[in-house]
Amino acid sequence: MYYLAATLHTLGVQMRDTAIRKATKDPERGSVTIENVIWAVAVIAIVGIVVLAITNFVRDKAAEIR
Repeated sequence: MYYLAATLHTLGVQMRDTAIRKATKDPERGSVTIENVIWAVAVIAIVGIVVLAITNFVRDKAAEIR
């Protein structure tokens, strides 16, 4: 009888801990990662535009030398 009571008590404690863990989980957990990805894409786009501008400038100056 004690074994059954101990088993039920352990099961109840585990279920309570699981419910508390799920209820208190942070709803904005992945927002930092998404924000970092957006910033990385923006930085890559800006760097691409700068490289394109510098490449065009250098090609124009090289064309003037010929």
